[in-house]
Amino acid sequence: MHFDAIQTFAFVAVMACWFSFAFIFLLRKKPPKSAAAKRAPASWWGIAMQGMAFGAVFNCRRDLVLRQFALPQNLQDVLSLAAIPLAIASIWLAMSAVRTLGKQWSLAARLTRDHQLIVAGAYSHMRHPIYTAMLGLLVATGLVNVAWPVLLAAVVLFSLGTAIRIHIEAKLLHDAFGDDFDAYTRYVPAILPRLRVTGPRPS
Repeated sequence: MHFDAIQTFAFVAVMACWFSFAFIFLLRKKPPKSAAAKRAPASWWGIAMQGMAFGAVFNCRRDLVLRQFALPQNLQDVLSLAAIPLAIASIWLAMSAVRTLGKQWSLAARLTRDHQLIVAGAYSHMRHPIYTAMLGLLVATGLVNVAWPVLLAAVVLFSLGTAIRIHIEAKLLHDAFGDDFDAYTRYVPAILPRLRVTGPRPS
């Protein structure tokens, strides 16, 4: 397979993952809606920064800008092919987390009237698996579409937006669950799961 074909194949495969994700997400069986008891509109600042990061990896094509930062072709081929399983795993993680959250899932930070502290499924390994999945999709898209300085800048911007959202959501959950949430945060990392952790499991 010629290197141009590898790049094209990887790009098409990652974009197909995006379309599959959108199709599955939009057509999934939606749980009954639950009224919000408390919202945190400031989380939209974080959402906006994450959105700009995705805009960068979709729109700043490496064949249009920053060509002088091109990686060696063999390395770029390997990274582009690696983006495919990364995108697939990220989509699986996102959908698994959304199913686990059920009616508590929302775009902006909020608490529902009967909100529960979710610690099952992917949430037993990381506190924000959806953000982990989003980061995976961001990196996968960047690997097949943009030069590395653009991807690096997008990851930094995404990380700042994610930090804002995590801080706001943590305050909501701490106010609602107190010591139980604090124990959960000590045991379970925010974004990247640990292979082995010590300490008591949250009840």
